[in-house]
Amino acid sequence: MSREGSKAFHGANLGNWLVLEHWMSPHIFAGTDAEDEIWLNRPESWKDFTDREELDRRMKEHRDTYVTEEDFAYLASHGIDHVRIPVPFFIFGDRPPYAGCIEYLDRAFDWAEAHDMTILIDLHTVPGSQNGYDNGGITGVCRWCKDPQEVAFAYTVLERLAQRYADRRGLFGIEVLNEPINFLTYITAPSTGKARNKEEARGSGPVPTSFLKTFYKEAYRRIRKYLPADKAVVFHDGFRMTAWKDFFVKNGMENVYLDVHIYIFAMENIAHIHKPWLYKAYIAADRLRLKMVQKYTPAIVGEWCLCAAYAFDTPRDGLSEEAYRAEKRRRYNEVAEIELSVWEETAGWYYWNYQLRKDLSDMPDQRWKDPWDLRRCIEEGWLPEV
Repeated sequence: MSREGSKAFHGANLGNWLVLEHWMSPHIFAGTDAEDEIWLNRPESWKDFTDREELDRRMKEHRDTYVTEEDFAYLASHGIDHVRIPVPFFIFGDRPPYAGCIEYLDRAFDWAEAHDMTILIDLHTVPGSQNGYDNGGITGVCRWCKDPQEVAFAYTVLERLAQRYADRRGLFGIEVLNEPINFLTYITAPSTGKARNKEEARGSGPVPTSFLKTFYKEAYRRIRKYLPADKAVVFHDGFRMTAWKDFFVKNGMENVYLDVHIYIFAMENIAHIHKPWLYKAYIAADRLRLKMVQKYTPAIVGEWCLCAAYAFDTPRDGLSEEAYRAEKRRRYNEVAEIELSVWEETAGWYYWNYQLRKDLSDMPDQRWKDPWDLRRCIEEGWLPEV
């Protein structure tokens, strides 16, 4: 994939590999009533299997097969030269009962370098969660920033990652923390208040901007002890894109990027209007904000996808199968052009996600999930040559 004159790099997220998300691979959670990875590791959720060894076997099989060198080769052959890899706080295997997975990240670097690709390591979860989403480890709990010991632990994870991969040719950089939630997003998130253990969630709330700025400054200092100047440090905007302005410049941070996540799907959950004109207005507003941000710091669209009801809900009444597929392709192409016209003005983007199911013939359980799979988008022609 290459667009003439584009300066943006093109990437894909390797989500649901080292950090599980229930909606993406519900079969991994089969035999339990867990809705997130933390509860998957708790015997209280187990129904049809009885011991830790069975869970360990399932996790090992998933990690061994879900992403392999063949996937890096596939992405490289389609013009994707960057990958963003979400990792959990227990990646080093020092937070039992959670199984570490550092050896898989080691393999990913070997594969990336073999195919001239780079990796953005993304700390996707922290103990107690930074957002209360299942992708933050545990649904409905958001207490991490209130626990000084766990904040300190997150620093050590970042330091160890930086030290381990600082000299790897395939390292693009390290992202300090994925999606620390702000007030407005927290109070409107469907996961808020949905903790399985209400006592565990006591004291949950959004991550204050003042805390986040302090955390980001210290995280940068610790990471830069090991990372050379040509490796990037990436900061998620915390759903408050315009709050940062010249923050990174004022604090003397070099080779940094601001990561923003923009989903039409999320907008539709609020607006309930499924029309291209609204998508254009929504993305145009983000374009203005991105221009403001990039006066000071280059931006990355670290997560986005084609999921939009206008496309995935294409009417098929009266259409032949061929005509239906063509109309669906046209609609997805239209959505892609709306988004990419703005993403290509940033430093780069990462599609969420590279894949859902390993076998494309294994259809998702719901139709709206189709466009979250980059491989399916490529094979169906939904994502035009970019």
